[in-house]
Amino acid sequence: MKLVLFDLDHTLLPIDSDHAWGVFTTTLGWTDPVDFQRRNDAFYRQYQAGSLNLADYVRFATEALKRQGAAKSAAAHQQFMHTVIEPAIRPEALELVRSHQQAGDLVVIVTATNEFVTRPIAQRFGVAELIAVELERDTSAGGSGWFTGEIAGVPSAREGKVTRVAQWLQHRALGWQDVQSTFYTDSINDLSLMETVHHPVATNPDAPLRAIAQARGWRILDLFQAP
Repeated sequence: MKLVLFDLDHTLLPIDSDHAWGVFTTTLGWTDPVDFQRRNDAFYRQYQAGSLNLADYVRFATEALKRQGAAKSAAAHQQFMHTVIEPAIRPEALELVRSHQQAGDLVVIVTATNEFVTRPIAQRFGVAELIAVELERDTSAGGSGWFTGEIAGVPSAREGKVTRVAQWLQHRALGWQDVQSTFYTDSINDLSLMETVHHPVATNPDAPLRAIAQARGWRILDLFQAP
């Protein structure tokens, strides 16, 4: 089986969907725009530097979702897809995904962004299999059934991406030895998974990942490079 894994933000999308969702919620009046931007941008810098505490970030990123509830959050996400995500989707990214699907490859999106933000985006790319940060829900007696702000299970970030893909394979009675694996990503944060797969592809890579890819002879794909 040929397994093709894609990171999402800055790999298939030229934006960071998590960061963009946070900015979008400020336009809805869900958060104080000045305070939220300051905290959101600080977390994003930590992510770029590889020092992000993901649990802290997820609590921050889901604060507004917890307050607004399921119905309002779902309606807002539909608007987010229309006004923010749809204009950011590039035809070359769609074509790359479809080319693998048409070749019979099994395509999975593996992202450190949470499932609420990314599930509709994966569906827009025509990808049914998504490995994202899973969010804990309040399932207590009389509970809301909605997000608590905590992460459920192993987060699909950094080394956790390797763990989550291995779990995904195990659920299908497969191991790494049973697949020919390819992984497209832009980020040095995904180095562990790049070193695990058979065919790493540095895609729109950040400077640290580009340097490693060049040194190791990995394929480099500048998918969003201007003509």
